[in-house]
Amino acid sequence: MAATMADPAAARHIGPGDGTTESQWARCHRLAAVPAAHMSDLAPAGARVVVVAPHPDDEILAAGGLLALATQIGLPVALVAVTDGCASHPASRLWPPERLAAERPRETLAAFKSLGVQAQNLVRLGLPDGGLTAMETELARQLCDLLRPGDTVATTWQLDGHPDHEATGRAAAHAARTAGARCIEAPVWAWHWARPGDARMPWHRARRLPLPAAIARRKQVAIDAFASQLAPDPSTGAEPVLRATTVARAARPFETFFLPE
Repeated sequence: MAATMADPAAARHIGPGDGTTESQWARCHRLAAVPAAHMSDLAPAGARVVVVAPHPDDEILAAGGLLALATQIGLPVALVAVTDGCASHPASRLWPPERLAAERPRETLAAFKSLGVQAQNLVRLGLPDGGLTAMETELARQLCDLLRPGDTVATTWQLDGHPDHEATGRAAAHAARTAGARCIEAPVWAWHWARPGDARMPWHRARRLPLPAAIARRKQVAIDAFASQLAPDPSTGAEPVLRATTVARAARPFETFFLPE
């Protein structure tokens, strides 16, 4: 489950600022050419949709529309929250880890309510935020115990640029193969560091899931639930964790997933 040597992590650098803007991505011919997929292409009838999120808000950024659509058509859904996101505000007096541990799960529940998704099938693993690379084998083991044959597992891309996202992607893909499930991966931070047409993105495996206008609006409301991530931190001077470009991407009328190899 190690990262590929052909694409070193340093090449996927998440730098300061907003990164590649949404207006730049809107002019990307390769993104525009990604084939559309129906829900049945990603999650066949009767499949359970399981979203594996490294941090609270990743479940919405990566697959909020997928969750809402699955619920709308009657597919069972589940969320595996790998961490509680306690490390999002280093050295903050306003958002110390213990406050984040309480607040960020509540934000997820509010986001689910906005999407119309029931939260009874929510599993919190409580693994360390920022420490998933070292916990990858343990994460894969726990996911193997939770997944079932025929599940559609949606998670973060294995080359997304954030160590927790990449470890979660690798562990989920491994567990899905072991369990007889299917794993689809969503770029989240990749939209920040990649450039339009970037050859490092596996465009040949990409599919666009169109979101009806009502679902897209619900997803935007769901993002607004993560108040801890959307405001500057006056105690440290840090900018919002969710950058303007990240929020703008969440308003897209589609979600992008990479199919398995």
